[in-house]
Amino acid sequence: MKIAVASGKGGTGKTTVATNLAHVASHNGKSVAYIDCDVEEPNGHIFLKPQIDSTTVVGTSVPKVDADKCIHCGKCGEICRYSAIVALDEAVLVFAELCHGCGGCALVCPSGAITDVLHEIGIVEVGLAGTVHFARGLLNVGQPMSPPVIRAVKAAAPEADIAIMDAPPGTSCPVVETVRDSDFVLLVTEPTPFGLNDLELAVEMVRALGLPCGVVINRADSGDRRTHAYCDTNRIRILAQIPDDRRIAEAYSRGDMVCDAVPEHAPVFAQLLSDIDQEVTTCAR
Repeated sequence: MKIAVASGKGGTGKTTVATNLAHVASHNGKSVAYIDCDVEEPNGHIFLKPQIDSTTVVGTSVPKVDADKCIHCGKCGEICRYSAIVALDEAVLVFAELCHGCGGCALVCPSGAITDVLHEIGIVEVGLAGTVHFARGLLNVGQPMSPPVIRAVKAAAPEADIAIMDAPPGTSCPVVETVRDSDFVLLVTEPTPFGLNDLELAVEMVRALGLPCGVVINRADSGDRRTHAYCDTNRIRILAQIPDDRRIAEAYSRGDMVCDAVPEHAPVFAQLLSDIDQEVTTCAR
C-alpha cells in the first residue's frame, strides 16, 4: 500500500503526520518504508533519525557538442522547447539547468556532433530508522527541476508492505510526480482561510489524477469550521483531527516523535492508518 502525504501549502504538519504514521505502522508487524520526496527541503530525518547506509548521485542527460563535427545547421536549437541548446554562427551553447534530457537534439543532429553526458543534480540516501526503511532525495542548490530526484528516491526505496511518501508542499509538478502512483493521498490542512484555499487546489489536483483522498485537519480546535463544511459538501472524509496542543509543537521543535512525546495522541495515528487501509480496500473493490 502506497500512501502519499501531501498538502496544498507548507507548514500544515505534513511531515509530522507522515513520520508518525510510519512510526506507528512499524509497530504493527508490517514492513514500512518512509520516502521523503520533499527533495528541496527534506526534514523527515530530523524525527526518524535514520542510519544512512548508501548515497547515490542523481543526474540527468544533457547534450555535449563536439565543435569539430558541428556544421552549425541550427536543428538542435530548433527542436528544443526549453532553449537549453542554442546554435549561434560559430558556437553552440548548452544550458544544462534548462535541459529536460529528452535527447531530441542528438536525434536531429545530421553530423553526429551531439552526445549525452551526465549532469549531477542531487543525491539519494537510503538507510534504516529502527525498523523503518528510510529514503530521501536532496536536490543540489540552484537546480530548478526536482522531479528526476523524486523519481530516483522512489525507485531507490526498498519494497515494503506500507510505503509512506512525504510529498513537497503545493500542487505543482514535484507533487504530481510524488503522488501519481500512490494508492491513497492524505491531504493535511489547517482550519484557516489560507489552509482551505490551498486544500481546494490540492483536491482538484488529486481528483484530476483520479486518486482517492482523505483529509487530516491539524490544529483542528483553532480557526473556523469552513474546512469541515467544504469536506462535507465535497464528500471528502476527514480521517483525523489533531488538536492545537502546545506539547506537540514542543516535541516538533525538539525533533521528537509526537507518538512518543505525547503518548495520548498515538491512538490518533493508529486509527488513521487503520482508516486509510479501509479506504484503500473499499476503493479497490
